[in-house]
Amino acid sequence: MKYFAALAFLGILASLGAALFYMLKDGREGRAKSGGMARALTFRIGISVLLFVCLLVSWKLGYIQPGGLPIGK
Repeated sequence: MKYFAALAFLGILASLGAALFYMLKDGREGRAKSGGMARALTFRIGISVLLFVCLLVSWKLGYIQPGGLPIGK
C-alpha cells in the first residue's frame, strides 16, 4: 500500500506539472487553448479520488491501521 500511495502522489505531481506546461505553452501563443491543461487537471482529480477510495477500502478491510497522534504525552 505504501508503494501504491507513493506512485499515486508522483502521478498527481506529474499531472500538475503537465497542467503547468500546457498553461504556459497555450498562454504565450495567441491561439485557442488545446484542452491539455483541463485533461491534466481532470486526470489529477481522478488519481486523487482513486487514492482516497483505496485508502478507505484498505482501512475497512484491515490492510492498514490508523496510527494517530499520542494524546497527552
